[in-house]
Amino acid sequence: MNVLPELLEAIAHAPIEKRPITNYSVLNEAYHYDKPSSFSRGMRIDLNGLVILLISGTASIDENGVSVHIGDFAAQLQRTFFNITKLLEAEGATWHDIVRTSCYLRDIDRDYDVFNIERTKFFKEQGLDPVPASTGIQAHLCRPELLIEIEAIAMFRVKKNDEQ
Repeated sequence: MNVLPELLEAIAHAPIEKRPITNYSVLNEAYHYDKPSSFSRGMRIDLNGLVILLISGTASIDENGVSVHIGDFAAQLQRTFFNITKLLEAEGATWHDIVRTSCYLRDIDRDYDVFNIERTKFFKEQGLDPVPASTGIQAHLCRPELLIEIEAIAMFRVKKNDEQ
C-alpha cells in the first residue's frame, strides 16, 4: 500500500505552524546583538505531526554568551555538539533525528582531520546509523576566536497520546 500520496495530500492542506527555539540554560549568542535579534537560535516547523527543526549556526558559546575553549578545536567541536544536543532535547529530539548538517571550519586544511575523527567518534557514541548528510565548508565565522560552527536540520514525528 502506497501511503505517500495520502501523506503529501495531508501535508499540502495542513496548517504550517512555526516558532523559534532556544535553550538559554546552555547557550546564548545574542547578548551583544541589537534587540530584537535579527535571527532565531532555531526554528520549529510543525506540519500535521511532522516536525522540522532548523538549527542556526551553533558554536562553542556558553550560557553567558561567551566563547569557550579558545584555540582548542576539538574542545570547541565538543561544546558545539553539546549545545546542539541541548537544543534538540529542548524540542523532544535527539541526534537520531538529524538528517543534515552544514559544518563551517575556520581553517579546513588545518582542522579537517581532527574534525572528522571527533565527528566520527561522536556519531558512533550516539549510535547513529545512518549518519546525517553533511557538508564541510571553510568560512570566516562571526567571532574571530571560533574555529567551528554547525547548523543542523532535524525531522521527527510527534507521537499522539495513544502512541506513547
